[in-house]
Amino acid sequence: MKHIFLLEDDETLGRGIAIALTGPEASVVCRSTLAQGREALAKERFDLLILDVNLPDGSGLDLLRQLRAGGDCTPAILLTANDLELDEVTGLEAGADDYITKPFSLAVLRARVNAQLRRGAPTISRTLSVGPFTFDFEKMDFRRDGAAVELSKTEQKLLRVLVENRGHTVPRATLVDRVWTDGAEFVEENALSVTVKRLRSKLEADPAKPEYLKTVYGIGYTWVVEP
Repeated sequence: MKHIFLLEDDETLGRGIAIALTGPEASVVCRSTLAQGREALAKERFDLLILDVNLPDGSGLDLLRQLRAGGDCTPAILLTANDLELDEVTGLEAGADDYITKPFSLAVLRARVNAQLRRGAPTISRTLSVGPFTFDFEKMDFRRDGAAVELSKTEQKLLRVLVENRGHTVPRATLVDRVWTDGAEFVEENALSVTVKRLRSKLEADPAKPEYLKTVYGIGYTWVVEP
């Protein structure tokens, strides 16, 4: 699941954008002031930033400059009522990946957002090191502390979705949709829980107290970034 951060002081517009972008594959965190935005960005990792330039307590442009100066390369789209070419150039030079002037169509915004998410989508085509693990999904080679771990096809699918979205909670419904994609009309309700249990038994040092594959009660599961 993609995690999008939206900084927009117009609450009505912010709600509309959040509704338009939220779905099974994406969640949106919305804030309306620069102070709230800094606080949210300090707590969470996002796949895309959508920043309004003009805010009641500052500028999304200045926030972007600060993020880029600190080495943050998260794709960013600037929203602004200023449609002068100089403003667009200034935004792009500050590190924005795209620039959209108001008013705009939500359909156009969705297309721009999807384009940035595709460009920034993580791929796992080579060996990935995560804590004590090394995962190679192409060669189907999985190891903990150098020791090989045998995983079923279903366990591999589940692990891949979780690791690609590490640090974020993936809802149960999304996991079922991504893992059981064989066209089956019905998946037993406990199939996901059983697969999670098996995966933990193979990867966790203590499956009863998992450090990596954690349950987010009432929502789904997450692969933590740093246990």
